[in-house]
Amino acid sequence: MLEEAKIRTRNLQTRMKEVGIRKALFTDESSIAYLAGFWGYLGIEFGRPSMLVVDADEAPVVITPLMESEMVGEMTWVEDVRVWEDIGQRTWGRALAQALGEKPSEIWIERGTIPAIVRNHLDDTYPGVPLKDISPVLGAMRMVKTPFEIGIMKEAGQIACAMMAAAHNSLAEGAQEYESALAVIEAGSRKAATFLTDKGWDRFVSPMIHNLQILQSGADASMVHRRASVRSYQKFDPVYFCFCNMAQFKQYKLGFDRMFHIGDVTDQARDVQLTAIEAQQAAIAAIRPGVLAEDVAAAANEVYRERGYETGYRTGRSIGVAYLEAPELKEGDKTVLQPGMTFAVDGGISVEGVTAGRIGDSVVVTETGVDYITDYPRQILLSKG
Repeated sequence: MLEEAKIRTRNLQTRMKEVGIRKALFTDESSIAYLAGFWGYLGIEFGRPSMLVVDADEAPVVITPLMESEMVGEMTWVEDVRVWEDIGQRTWGRALAQALGEKPSEIWIERGTIPAIVRNHLDDTYPGVPLKDISPVLGAMRMVKTPFEIGIMKEAGQIACAMMAAAHNSLAEGAQEYESALAVIEAGSRKAATFLTDKGWDRFVSPMIHNLQILQSGADASMVHRRASVRSYQKFDPVYFCFCNMAQFKQYKLGFDRMFHIGDVTDQARDVQLTAIEAQQAAIAAIRPGVLAEDVAAAANEVYRERGYETGYRTGRSIGVAYLEAPELKEGDKTVLQPGMTFAVDGGISVEGVTAGRIGDSVVVTETGVDYITDYPRQILLSKG
């Protein structure tokens, strides 16, 4: 992982020179993990930023809270790790000023994700200095995944499939939603542990699956992003599981969704779900090198129109170390697909207050088409209990 991160940073420095960027400040956790190979566990929500400053010519600088510095120093390949404290003169603002240098003529930041606390500091400390967006430069690099990255994502896919199998096995009339969520967390954590050791860099990677499970059942199935509750399943209930904020491993994040039905399925629910599956499969069938991203969405949208359903905002999104990367599979995105790009590809229909049809998989573009990163039956799925 660390050697890969070092190569990425060097490639970024080369690109920065080509486009005339002197220094860039990275504050997004996914970008720091991608370039420096580490992530902290405090997070900006505690008011404690970790930052990475990349110079086009000089060695990069990591800025991190003192209390995390020992762990960060062991996780990253970056040698220049500068620490800061909450009180006294060793503030993160001072550390950042030293890394940026005196009177920078411009500062390149991740405009869409920079925390307010850091953005406000830059505005106050460097009035009049232009803040430019480095995100498109790094984003272009992240579009095509290396074989190393795809290997990690395929491990994440195995973890996600273990989670979905546990979700399926948990379903029975009278069982409760939160019990399914617990089963998902346990199965995913146990599977993730099989890919880890307690040595070297690996020892800092937690196998624990976390975040609130997106799960809704019955008439609430159309809500898309409700969390697991204490509701009990009833016969004919649709039950929707989304793992988009849970199916992740070593910072690589997948998209993976399935819809189940308790005991049996009504005619309406069957029609809705089969249409969602057909739309998703039409999109995946359209994916191959040279195709425009928007053409993949068009293939799914044609299925929705033929079946009398409205189309959604997008059919898919690029995945990687961030939950949402470029390009997106939607109308207007004319990015040409290339081998090594990875996508979450969805089929989705909502019938408000009644039911829904949903399916989602992660795939990687190959020389001839696609390979599935997630693999679970793509059909009407009934509870086993």
